[in-house]
Amino acid sequence: MDFTPLVRPWFRRQGERVLSWRGHVEEVQRAQLAWLVRNGALTKWGASCGLTSHADPYDTLRSSVPSVQAYPDVREWVMRMVNGEADVLWPGVTRRFAQSSGTSDGKSKYIPITDDSLRVNHYAGGTQVVAQYLRLYPDSRLFSGKGFILGGSYANELTLNSGVKVGDLSATLIDCINPLANMVRVPSKRIALLADWEEKLPRLIEASMRENVTNISGVPSWFLTVIKGVMARAGVSCIHDVWPNLEVFFHGGICMEPYRGQYARITRPGMRYLESYNASEGFFAVQDTLDSHGMLLLLGCGVFYEFIPVSQLESDNPQPIPAWQVEEGEVYSLVITSCNGLWRYTPGDTVRVESVDPLRITIAGRTKCFINAFGEELMVENAETAMARVCRDMNCSVINYTAAPVYASDNRRGRHEWLIEFDRPPASVEAFADALDLALQEVNSDYQAKRAHGIFLDRLSVVVGRKGVFDCWLSSTGKLGGQRKVPRLSNTRTPIDDILRLNSI
Repeated sequence: MDFTPLVRPWFRRQGERVLSWRGHVEEVQRAQLAWLVRNGALTKWGASCGLTSHADPYDTLRSSVPSVQAYPDVREWVMRMVNGEADVLWPGVTRRFAQSSGTSDGKSKYIPITDDSLRVNHYAGGTQVVAQYLRLYPDSRLFSGKGFILGGSYANELTLNSGVKVGDLSATLIDCINPLANMVRVPSKRIALLADWEEKLPRLIEASMRENVTNISGVPSWFLTVIKGVMARAGVSCIHDVWPNLEVFFHGGICMEPYRGQYARITRPGMRYLESYNASEGFFAVQDTLDSHGMLLLLGCGVFYEFIPVSQLESDNPQPIPAWQVEEGEVYSLVITSCNGLWRYTPGDTVRVESVDPLRITIAGRTKCFINAFGEELMVENAETAMARVCRDMNCSVINYTAAPVYASDNRRGRHEWLIEFDRPPASVEAFADALDLALQEVNSDYQAKRAHGIFLDRLSVVVGRKGVFDCWLSSTGKLGGQRKVPRLSNTRTPIDDILRLNSI
């Protein structure tokens, strides 16, 4: 039975709510901040910095928290929450934390997941994904079958306070999901939360083989592995031969572009894709139009947004601006104040503003995931665009890659070194390197200037990674299967040197 007509009116109302924010960016955001400040004033952190709800919320925020915060600035406060203390960064006791990538001191980050952040932000964001999809595709039969949600697991590496859970954000979302939702999703919670990827993968395959899957949700690279496993188990070359009613992939976490060709080869024409921006720190945006990949910023879902121009990233005192002052086409570092207790906090992402009203963004990359060893300022979005273009033109595809600088020596100039694991290799790796180098010059004028006439920078080089080398590296770091991502670009030789050593074994 298709339940889509029954639930569509409710989702339509939810979708109309976010569309109503158009023309009211400042009004909606100021209302969110006022609510956040009222709650923050009740906390021990709020008392320590003089946060009060009796003045203009934005003036209060800027005066109470004059500097942008990174994780080391709040680590001590978060660990008090982990240890069970109440009313620290947000009212009440927080029992769940999302484990995120480590900081420069090598320690993991534990992002609070408060009850309010689950209700007002994460699940509200997930609702908007479905609402916008049903709005864009009136013919959808989404609820005629089940959704396959690929998530991570819990990994309690600390001696934790009783009742506290630490793990991937997706593990918490699956664990806390409304029981009614379990009726329309696979796999079971027991399988979904398995920590060992080698045990989990075959169980995921078996659990989904005979289900009527209409939609899948997850990170493109990880889901590709699952889908190929399902097809191999069924002995087919198209996933629709297993799931004939599959209609949409709700994706996020990494850029989809390098994987589109691979998905096109294993799906039928007409397969749909919808992107969302759901990080450990919050659910921030969802694609609401088919005209572009721009995502609508969720202005009324428990987060107040500020933006630092990329030109100020190296400044000792960057000056964030609010959402109603951003400019179309500019790239900014994102700053959030959220109901998970993060105040003027930098998740580490850069975004490009695609339009200001409605406020739509695309993810440009990470503030620390770039190469600027020679003044080239190569960003992740440049790399993803160039890689997708070359793979399309040369009829090849990649599974994973990373790149880093090779500094000048007595015998040659500096260059970029790319380690690439191909799913379908090009006819010539050297021709691929030539094409990638030219594509990067076309999308990045700084790289082009440094490459001009070979005076400052040599052509990039490509090392072919053996099959599974990136998974081996992730496994060696304890991150395989946890939906963690390989850094695309690095301004140092970390992690590429470690992966190259594994590649030579």
